[in-house]
Amino acid sequence: MSSDAESNYQQAYEQSLNDPDTFWAAAAEELHWTKPWDSVLDTSVMPHGQWFKGGEINTCYNALDRHVEAGRGDQLALIYDSPVTGNRVIKLTYAELRDATAKCAGVLAANGVKKGDRVIIYMPMIPETAIAMLACARIGAIHSVVFGGFASNELAVRIDDAKPDVIVTASCGIEVNRVIPYMPLLNDAIDIAEFKPCKVLVVQREQCPAELQAGRDIDWLTAITDADAVDCVPLEATDPLYILYTSGTTGLPKGVVRDNGGHAVGLNWTMNTIYGMEAGDVYWAASDVGWVVGHSYIVYAPLIKGCTTILYEGKPVGTPDAGAFWRVIAEHGVKAMFTAPTAFRAIKKEDPDGALLAKYDLSKFETLFLAGERTDPDTLAWAEEKLKVPVIDHWWQTETGWSIAANHKGYGFLPIKPGSPTKAAPGWDLQVLDDQCNQMPAGEVGALCTKLPMPPGSLLTLWNAHDRFTESYMAEFPGFYKTADAGYIDADEYVFVMSRTDDIINVAGHRLSTGAMEEVLASHSDVAECAVIGVADQLKGQLPVGFLVLKSGVDRTDEDIVAEVVQLVRSQIGPVAAFKQAAVIERLPKTRSGKILRGTMQKIADNEEYRMPATIDDPAILDEIDLALQSLGLASAR
Repeated sequence: MSSDAESNYQQAYEQSLNDPDTFWAAAAEELHWTKPWDSVLDTSVMPHGQWFKGGEINTCYNALDRHVEAGRGDQLALIYDSPVTGNRVIKLTYAELRDATAKCAGVLAANGVKKGDRVIIYMPMIPETAIAMLACARIGAIHSVVFGGFASNELAVRIDDAKPDVIVTASCGIEVNRVIPYMPLLNDAIDIAEFKPCKVLVVQREQCPAELQAGRDIDWLTAITDADAVDCVPLEATDPLYILYTSGTTGLPKGVVRDNGGHAVGLNWTMNTIYGMEAGDVYWAASDVGWVVGHSYIVYAPLIKGCTTILYEGKPVGTPDAGAFWRVIAEHGVKAMFTAPTAFRAIKKEDPDGALLAKYDLSKFETLFLAGERTDPDTLAWAEEKLKVPVIDHWWQTETGWSIAANHKGYGFLPIKPGSPTKAAPGWDLQVLDDQCNQMPAGEVGALCTKLPMPPGSLLTLWNAHDRFTESYMAEFPGFYKTADAGYIDADEYVFVMSRTDDIINVAGHRLSTGAMEEVLASHSDVAECAVIGVADQLKGQLPVGFLVLKSGVDRTDEDIVAEVVQLVRSQIGPVAAFKQAAVIERLPKTRSGKILRGTMQKIADNEEYRMPATIDDPAILDEIDLALQSLGLASAR
């Protein structure tokens, strides 16, 4: 670390908290506004405040039109790379993407969609998905992207909540070795829903064309060809840009609402400050547009900054092998990549020696960013060793829209502490609180909370549920946003996110982090990935139980490996952890975004009823968890 990096960061961080108006006004000046704001931060709207009130802006104009008008229309805006369709690649310049978006907006407008109306986008990872999102932003419609292939009943819940006039979909999605028809799922969802959308705009894919319903369904290609292009509509900075549904603890989805002004300012600022990107650089977020990462860093942030963004329809392994990521980086000249640690654990499991890297030229690749769950030190070290570039963990949530804590390339990287996303990002007054809302001493685990107001780009409210918004996020710790993550901040102000607050377990009166135990398990040379849950125990309250997925090619007995990880936890955390049981399994239950479903696993172990998570990638995996628990002599609810 240079002293300049520490100084740059510290100066920015302090100004962002002490003089947020000056700090964020400077960031906002980089964008095009059709009307200047009356106030940078309006604290009269509490508990969270409003950003750039009175200002007028259009997100689509800032993402597309302004770059074309600045003479950069021939620069590549979007590269679609699809190994699941035979390595198909489509490249769109800023001018081409703007023109396609303007025509899509014309189709929506011709079908009655106007400012404030909702449009659900139920789509796979294809260029039309980004075009539909930007088209909504162009005319002030509020889009709600739902992960393509979502179950009908879950989609119906979102239809009833958002009440979309139009749904944009595709005839199918494509997984590694199967095609998933979307129209039967969508038709069932519309049948189930009480609210009935008027029109469905359908992208026909050759792998599985859909039968269209006369009077309701519209063929995308025909409609776009015949459409009139429409211009961007000026919008209030505080007008909603999108609704993104995230799972709630009650099982009911929460519709996170993002604004136009603060969102554009915050994301544009992050592209250089956090990721070190300039206009013209190639940036790749290997996620899905159904998740917040896809919204923030496949579509909006890279395009607002003027970068080339990659939209990848494939997997880290299996399309065709564990070198898929390296091919994309080499072929398209990626400068920075952002993905989830689980993707790298999958690659490490299949190719532990990194042999496939030798096939590709990664000379343009500068930085790997990881987020979505804790980056365990073993995965961090593996990626650093193989890639020979900085591997940067950062921490954020659907609700925040961008990083709460990060190591900022634009300021100069601070020293990396494995297991930490480094320090709180500017704008985030992050504190560790106890149950009485008192700040905890350095190094002690508590609830990670940020003092209000939150910076630009954070959620405004929950759609049609403002009381639930304040109750869910602001009630437990008055004056703070509750992240629902537990962790600590050390004496150097480095943040350590250990687990969700629900994953802090109580063993004989000792509050212990399952994340800390997972860190120890992951350090074992044979373990590819792992999870630890707390299981109810009459004597000690809870006891930790581990689940281990082994690397490919391990030929030792499960019993030997379990015995070794038990000893590791005993030696590194201590007997107080009471860690004595673990099971080796083939895979862990995860959401489609890669998050491990620890809460569901715990409910199975404790014989509690649970709702099948809507985002689970394969429900059959829960049967493996059930059998593993039975093998350990623990009760089963299945």
